[in-house]
Amino acid sequence: MKKNTTKIGKQTQNKNSHSNLWNGSNLNKTILRLIWKEHHISRAEVAKRLNLSRSTVTEIVKELLKTGLVLEKGMGKSTGGRRPVVLEFQENARGIIGIDIGATHVSVALTDLKGRLLFFKEERHTVRTDPEGTRKLIFDLCDESLASWKNGSQKLLSIGVAFPSPVDPVHPEWISEVVIPAWQGKNELDLLHKRYGVPVYIDNDANLAALAEYMWGAGRGANDIIYIKVSHGIGAGYILGGEIYRGSQGVAGEIGHFPIDIYGKQCVCGLRGCLVTFLGAEALQTKARSLLVDHPDSILKDKEPTVKDIEFAALSGDVLAIRLVREAAEYMGVAITSLLNIMNPERIILGGALARVNDIFLDPVREKIKHCTLVNSAASVEIRKSELENKCVAVGAATLALEEAFAEPNIFHQRPRPGVL
Repeated sequence: MKKNTTKIGKQTQNKNSHSNLWNGSNLNKTILRLIWKEHHISRAEVAKRLNLSRSTVTEIVKELLKTGLVLEKGMGKSTGGRRPVVLEFQENARGIIGIDIGATHVSVALTDLKGRLLFFKEERHTVRTDPEGTRKLIFDLCDESLASWKNGSQKLLSIGVAFPSPVDPVHPEWISEVVIPAWQGKNELDLLHKRYGVPVYIDNDANLAALAEYMWGAGRGANDIIYIKVSHGIGAGYILGGEIYRGSQGVAGEIGHFPIDIYGKQCVCGLRGCLVTFLGAEALQTKARSLLVDHPDSILKDKEPTVKDIEFAALSGDVLAIRLVREAAEYMGVAITSLLNIMNPERIILGGALARVNDIFLDPVREKIKHCTLVNSAASVEIRKSELENKCVAVGAATLALEEAFAEPNIFHQRPRPGVL
């Protein structure tokens, strides 16, 4: 996932690291990644899989053993000669923090080097209007995550951050003032690097949700997937040929601004009738108020309902909420139909609060696609719900940082060097 990587901050090289291990070819990285993927594998099997001489593999593994990422762990089965020594990847050697900055919440996940969740916590917050409070909450949750894991602060490898805004690959510190005006175009996430002394990577939230589902969730086994998040806003992340597709300026996937009705309501982006004006949080609130006359007993009657409120009400059988969800599904089906006709992915994965309503939302989406796609192959695409649900984006942020570690393995040898804020 190296293309268009957005990295914040520079890490000081540890003079005592084994940086020479990664100089030269990518062969050493390939061997490390194979051991990571298989978890248990012998030197002989590594040589066979990669068509290498045993002596070459032995020399590289000798250096890998010094890093602590790989250990010799018992004996394997004999295939006619001596029993081979089994190599084992040490997923607990380091940890990664993934941060999900949403429009109305902050979530932090701590994972090991195999994506296993060690800590997760989500807090509601007025992110769009309170940048300083948001940054403090991020620090508090990161500190809590590291405190929950023995020697967590010493074993931290890197940090991934998901932001609800397009992320420019050249200037990851910039964010859209249209999407989050109170932040004045700067995320100031370099403070994370200064505080924890590790590399920080940032990407769009939908991109990272797509990455998480592709690696660990509903996208496993597929080569081309589209993840669509329906929450406060609407965004999509594309995995094409096993790689995140971001577009030239990092704005691919902004399907919330698909024009559904060119004569419709004005959108914050300046266009009219965008998808988000029909099924974004504000649109759903407005629609709920207008329908209360017909549904005076709705549990939504005494509140300005969030998307989560609508999710809960629909799952509780509230007639008004179910109507809102089904109408939203109609519009989502129209948008997905366009994506299918253009891109023809193997799988569409729906995440966010509305997707958690399950078949109340998914069935109308499937029905719309069935009748509106151009050809049968597009209509037969798999429509799945997110498996990682509300943890998806934070886990995806951690996964981005893990992918970058395998692209730049010197990071494995560096230790946190916290700065002073």
